[in-house]
Amino acid sequence: FQRGISKLHGYGLTYDILIYPKQLEAAIRLAENFPEQPFVLDHIAKPHIKDGTIEPWKSQIRRLAKLPNVHCKVSGMLTEADHKAWQAEHFRPYLDTVFEAFGSSRLMYGSDWPVCLFAGSYEQAFRLVDDYARGLTEAARAGLFGGNCARFYFAGKR
Repeated sequence: FQRGISKLHGYGLTYDILIYPKQLEAAIRLAENFPEQPFVLDHIAKPHIKDGTIEPWKSQIRRLAKLPNVHCKVSGMLTEADHKAWQAEHFRPYLDTVFEAFGSSRLMYGSDWPVCLFAGSYEQAFRLVDDYARGLTEAARAGLFGGNCARFYFAGKR
């Protein structure tokens, strides 16, 4: 696995990390071991939003975000909450964490469609992050909702 990861950068390829919170320590080690390799953490590592558990996820996200080769997709949150009774405020501590840790320039929005449909609509998934991001500058919002993704995946085709 690691030998394969070591080859990606030479081909201009990125690597998406799709994990659960219990795997964050391994993701941190992976990103530390390959500092030239661009990584993106998918679905903010699927925190346990339904039960409100934030630690150790929060501390580990902060550590991962200190690595400049790691970006984060703000996606997949609806399915980690109570599918039938989630409220926007349930997501705020998790959104606060990733926005503070990564900054808006290393975050990219993703709807997680069609999986999000298990817990809400495409519009609800979008609105959740769009409403949260209303305080960002126009440039930061443009980055979050497309520009950062384009730069990460297609910058000079690596």
